[in-house]
Amino acid sequence: MIKFIVVALTVILFLVLSIPLLLWEAYLGRKNPEKRDWQSLHVVQAVFRFVLKIVGVHITVKGQENIPKDQAVLYVGNHRSYFDILVGYTTVPTLLGFVAKKEMMRYPLLYNWMENVHCLFLDRDNLKEAMKTIIKGIEQVKSGISVWIFPEGTRNSDRDIMDMLPFKEGSLKIAEKSGCPVIPVAITGTAEIFEKHIPVMKKSDVTIEFGKPFLVKELEPAKRKFAGAYTREQIEKMLRKEKEERGDR
Repeated sequence: MIKFIVVALTVILFLVLSIPLLLWEAYLGRKNPEKRDWQSLHVVQAVFRFVLKIVGVHITVKGQENIPKDQAVLYVGNHRSYFDILVGYTTVPTLLGFVAKKEMMRYPLLYNWMENVHCLFLDRDNLKEAMKTIIKGIEQVKSGISVWIFPEGTRNSDRDIMDMLPFKEGSLKIAEKSGCPVIPVAITGTAEIFEKHIPVMKKSDVTIEFGKPFLVKELEPAKRKFAGAYTREQIEKMLRKEKEERGDR
């Protein structure tokens, strides 16, 4: 419970005390958008690393060599915890934005920082607005900024990490329309930090594995038609391997 309080205070203090920095970032964005992007990312990464250190999270990264250094990609991952986002931002070495639910726009300051690190806000109940978000994601990838999406649509609270929710097929439209590679991502150990025993936070060994990238257009027709299901299978293989290595059968 003490860790939860410390983390909550850390986030609140950061958001309040960072108001002058947000103003500076807004000014910098008009003069040098790329510098603003990297500066904002480094600030957010530093805060996330501090939070992970407070909680006692150790991260093992696998497959980082699969991340292209010269082009944007669509990361597609399983979703177990809010901490998946912290782990993602602190392990990907390039500019990146997560697809978040539109409800996050209600929170000032947090929303501003999310915008600064190129998060996209999806209205799952409004098809027209959802399409606008997808189009924005396509433009973002084409401009060189990667996108990370959780195709399960929400956090999966099932006790068995292998029981992923079905992947929404439309979630890979950004990759299909932009032609960017898709990187399947398997994350284990994040639900053990918080979600499995709310409001207590516990230390955890987290593993994130970046699978081999693929192009949707290069899949055989049957797999291309259900690219979401194909991606889910790739993540499932990585999760099964990690589960076996952890001895959690």
